[in-house]
Amino acid sequence: MADFADDDEFADEIVGYVERGEAHLNSLIQERSNFVRAAISRGAFVDAVSKALEDPAVGKDPQNCKDLNLQVVMEALSAPRANEVSLVVQQLAPFQLDTLIKFVYRGMAHPDLYSASMLLGWHEKVTEVTGLGSIVRVMTDRQTV
Repeated sequence: MADFADDDEFADEIVGYVERGEAHLNSLIQERSNFVRAAISRGAFVDAVSKALEDPAVGKDPQNCKDLNLQVVMEALSAPRANEVSLVVQQLAPFQLDTLIKFVYRGMAHPDLYSASMLLGWHEKVTEVTGLGSIVRVMTDRQTV
């Protein structure tokens, strides 16, 4: 049983956290990156975004893996034109939309690297679909990306 005074252990026990090695995570992220690039080149933006959001590095995973994963997601989010974002968002599952909002906020923390206007466009389209619920869930989730 977890000591509920230790928030990190409590959060890990709730979500069933399993520590993954850095090399393993890097290989998963590289495979995901290859798939995302191929999907983008075919114009399959829903597939690219969906795959980019799959099994992200979270919580206690190594920070450099989280950073690599962020780059893959940002590449997928940058590919569709602004008028195509809504079509992509409508085809994602609710849990994917919550993960997407996590990455949008993470990207907004780096305005020197990622386009704020592009991220705000994604944020707008997701909140049109999910309302404020997605924002609240992401703000209260301990498993950051």
